[in-house]
Amino acid sequence: MDNHIEIFVQVDEEIKELETVKKVLLGAIQKEELDHVSFNVIIVDNDYIHELNKTYRGIDRETDVITFALEDEDSVMLPENDKRILGDIYISIDRARSQAKEYGHSFLRELCFLAVHGFYHLLGYDHQTEEEEKVMFQKQEEVLSLYGIKRES
Repeated sequence: MDNHIEIFVQVDEEIKELETVKKVLLGAIQKEELDHVSFNVIIVDNDYIHELNKTYRGIDRETDVITFALEDEDSVMLPENDKRILGDIYISIDRARSQAKEYGHSFLRELCFLAVHGFYHLLGYDHQTEEEEKVMFQKQEEVLSLYGIKRES
């Protein structure tokens, strides 16, 4: 398998959970039987993701995860090769911490959930309707459970 995930940390802290996040994302790629895919995960703070959300979605507040899927863009010309460049997943570290507390599970679980959620958005999955949400969230939970990452963990 020739898959590549790059993780960039744009906050001034060490996040030891990112090694597990990367392993879980590689598992999601394998589960979806993909090969030659590449994407980025960028860890940012609330201010940064708020600005992205405002600029690109017209929503003037922070969010937990926002994705930029290159395959959604007809105007993006990618080099002719066999690698699929899926895009970028931005995760707010601040929201991940607060949501982990709010939902009563570990920071690791929340970070993995947000990363896998973003991954499925890059693949074109969405949760605008009840049926779409059911499909997307089932896929997410299947990936997380492969690594023993449950809601209560």
